[in-house]
Amino acid sequence: MGRRRVNLQPIRGRARRTGLPALLLGAALLLTSACSAGGNTGGGGGDKGGGGGGKSGTEASKAVVSVKPDDGAKEVATSGILKISTTGGKLTTVTVADTKGNAVEGKLAADAASWEPARNLAAATEYKVHAVAKDEAGRESAKDTTFTTLTPTNTFVGHYTPEDGETVGVGMPVSFNFTRGITNTEAVEKAITVTAEPSVPVEGHWFGNDRLDFRPEKYWAAGTKVTVKIALDGVEGRPGVYGKQTRTVTFTIGRSQVSTVDASEHTMQVVRDGQVLKNLPITAGAPSTTTYNGQMVISEKYKVTRMNGATVGFGGEYDISDVPHAMRLSQSGTFVHGNYWASSDTFGSENVSHGCVGLKDVRGAGDGNQPAAWFFDESLVGDVVIVKNSKDKQIAPDNGLNGWNMDWAEWVK
Repeated sequence: MGRRRVNLQPIRGRARRTGLPALLLGAALLLTSACSAGGNTGGGGGDKGGGGGGKSGTEASKAVVSVKPDDGAKEVATSGILKISTTGGKLTTVTVADTKGNAVEGKLAADAASWEPARNLAAATEYKVHAVAKDEAGRESAKDTTFTTLTPTNTFVGHYTPEDGETVGVGMPVSFNFTRGITNTEAVEKAITVTAEPSVPVEGHWFGNDRLDFRPEKYWAAGTKVTVKIALDGVEGRPGVYGKQTRTVTFTIGRSQVSTVDASEHTMQVVRDGQVLKNLPITAGAPSTTTYNGQMVISEKYKVTRMNGATVGFGGEYDISDVPHAMRLSQSGTFVHGNYWASSDTFGSENVSHGCVGLKDVRGAGDGNQPAAWFFDESLVGDVVIVKNSKDKQIAPDNGLNGWNMDWAEWVK
């Protein structure tokens, strides 16, 4: 019987050698799975391990962003509608821009809970809004929307002077004449900014409901650079009537020239940058048609022009087709101009005009040595001509570009 023992050791040994690696492989796989699971939950596991009881990193921000008007809204009013706000946090980023990338300037509330535009929006324009808010835990929430403003049926523009790039005299105001009467004057005035370099306060004043002028307290300093920013697009100037202008205009103040006409002495003294250039003999308005007193600004220049008394209330008293070297001082027809029809001894001794200031000249404006030609060549639109000692009233501030005849306290009311 003992001889019949079977040696199974080799077989059992092989089985043990095969089984041990299999157990080790299973343990390795289990360990790998455990590490992978830990990686997938890392934020929460780490918080728990660090202090116990911390908030999970997957929690949503408590800050909620709201935008008015709603996403996709059409025909949105250009003012009073757009507002971006948040609850449960503070706004950290707000951008509103049109499809060309032009950003809308806005103001964030002191508590950073809301934002509103500083100005009206442009009409018929699509805007994109991107807003981000953050809660106390530093978690962010964002909102992106688009909307389109209304397309107005009725519009207005402002015709302005001076033009872009001009060099003008020290008396030149910035003057707007609107194509429609304005009832919302505050909104329209706010949409136009006038700044100067060197800096000086510039204020606007309304003459009626269709004209707005801007000027400093005193004449501009020579060499001043003036910038006018027009942002009327989308401004509701009167119910249902919207502006449609966006433009920046710049102009320069040239040398200072102020000329003073003494109607009783029949003279005009021309002063440039504080120095007297010339004293010229003149003729002013006759006793029945006197010249206005006051500060007047040259608004137009014509080497030759027609003057017809019928257009300014004098019927058929005169109609001269070739008045030389004419410079307008008022809308009612006051000019400084050349006079070739009066005798030479009239200038400096008599007042014979229909209210204008006359200087000796020749027909055709062809003689540059004449007093009228000299003054015309030496003058800029925007130069000041002051008339004194005439037996007439002071010119109205809105008769031409003559707001200097209103004191500053009245101007800024």
